[in-house]
This record gives sequence, structure tokens and C-alpha cells, in this order.
Amino acid sequence: MTTVLVTGGAGFIGSHLCDRLLAEDHRVVAVDDLSTGRIANLGEARGYGKEFTFLNMDIRADGLLPLFERVRPEVVMHLAADAGVRPSVADPKFDASVNVMGLLNVLEGCVRTGVRKIIFASSGGTIYGETKKLPAKESALGASHPLSPCGITKKVGLDYLSFYQRYRGLDFAALALGNVYGPRQDPRGEAGVVAIFIDRMSRGESPTVFGDGKQTRDFVFVDDAVHAFALAMESGTGRLINIGTGVETSVNDVSTMLADMLEFIGSPQRASRPIGEPRRVALDVGLAAEELGWKPWTHLEDGLRETVAFVRGV
Repeated sequence: MTTVLVTGGAGFIGSHLCDRLLAEDHRVVAVDDLSTGRIANLGEARGYGKEFTFLNMDIRADGLLPLFERVRPEVVMHLAADAGVRPSVADPKFDASVNVMGLLNVLEGCVRTGVRKIIFASSGGTIYGETKKLPAKESALGASHPLSPCGITKKVGLDYLSFYQRYRGLDFAALALGNVYGPRQDPRGEAGVVAIFIDRMSRGESPTVFGDGKQTRDFVFVDDAVHAFALAMESGTGRLINIGTGVETSVNDVSTMLADMLEFIGSPQRASRPIGEPRRVALDVGLAAEELGWKPWTHLEDGLRETVAFVRGV
């Protein structure tokens, strides 16, 4: 039985990951400061009794190292972060404190207690900036210019992971996630456009589409993303690996699909496109197939329907 520490474990992706690891007979310790995560997300995980532990803690806290020393994890899944382009643009200093100093605190805990491997949640939607060729390959990182502080800090994080691997002997894999969506995504917390649109449309309110709505994203279902984390425990050593679908989908198309599923007859509101967000996103996932044996399973329409059903309590 492997002991796995999951930072951001009460969050949208983190809680699904806890469920997956517990189902595979791992012992899981989840850490979350509940700034965006929710205890309610851990209902299934708590059903595993002593095999699951939750601690309310900020990853920047001095108490993180004593926690590492107490639980002695073999693997760390690092998902805790200042999530989102707009919050990072509004407060770059806070974004760096969580995404850089928080990461360093986790890395030091790993090294001092003999952690075998850390799997890092990077951002395929921000680290590459505006790429010249889509779908973007991992090799585009070298010439990339992230447009937002969160993209910058996620890119810097990769350099720190390489440093700790080279000079501290800590193995890592970094997963550059597309726009992950699915059940449990909080429209008011670590929000994505799918969660926000479903929330507003289900209450009969018009969602807001920024810009012309033709901007594209690579939407990947949460279960598929979690599967990549599970595979990365034993694969993908020292690599940045895209986790997406390779398919561009416009915000307008997502809005139309959800309106049809929710029988929403209104029209979206329009607002200017925020700074820091790329115009187009699509991720080449060929390396994920080679390194992890991973591929996306869930078609967007199926994933949206499952997400809508969750919100409706069906």
C-alpha cells in the first residue's frame, strides 16, 4: 500500500483524485486550506475510514514539514495552487506566493522525508501563451511567453522540479492540463466556463461570454485527467506531458450545447475579453500516449451531460 499526499485534495480535481487513489487501495492524506476546496467534496473519500486523512493546511505553512515527517508519503500529487488567470492578473504577488513559495515548501518536504516522486499539476492552457502551431506540443515550452502570472509561475515551477530532480534526487512528472471540467467544479471557486455556464443557465440566468466567444479551449473531462495522475505514479519520469484532447472548442459552441441540454432559451451577455487569456488552446497528446499509455476517453458532449446531471442531482 502506497501512502500518497494530495495537496489541494478537497478541490475539484483533487477530490476526484483522492477517490481514485483510495479505490486502488492506496492510503491517502489530503491537504487543503479550503479557500476554494470544499469538505463536501470528500464525502466518498471519508467513507474509507483510516485509509483517508484530511488536514486543513496552507501549503506555505511552517507546519507542512512536520506533516511530511509524520505521514512519510511515498508519492505527492501537487494540485494546490492559485487557480485562474483573472485572479493571478489581479494579484500577481499572491499568485507567486502560492504557486512558487508553496511549491518550494512542498518540494523541501519531499526531499527531507524521502518522497519517491512528485506529480505536478501544470497548466496547458497558460504555460504556452499564444502558440504559433496547434495543437501545441510540449516542445513549444522553450519559446513560450505566458500571458498571465499564473502561466508564468506554472512555467517557473517546471524549472524548480528539474532542479530538484537533478540536484536533490526527487523524481517528478508534470501534467499540463487542458480545461478540466466535470462534477464538483465550483462555479464560485476554482471556476471554469462549463461550471459557470451550467450554474447560471440552470437558474434561468444568462451567462456572460467574454469577447466574441470564438476563443477556443481544450476541454478534458475530470475522470480522464485523474486517470493521467494515477498513471504518472509509475511513468513519465522527468517529463512535461500534455493532458487534453487535441480538439479546439469555442466558448460559443459550449454555450450552445449547454443551453440545449438545460433547455435554456435566453441569450448570453457579452463583455470584453480579459487580459492574460490566450485566444486559442489545443494540446497535442501524443506524448501522453507514449509515456503514460494515456488517451482521452470522454467525448465533450457526454462529459457535459454527466456534469449537467450532477448539478441537477439526477
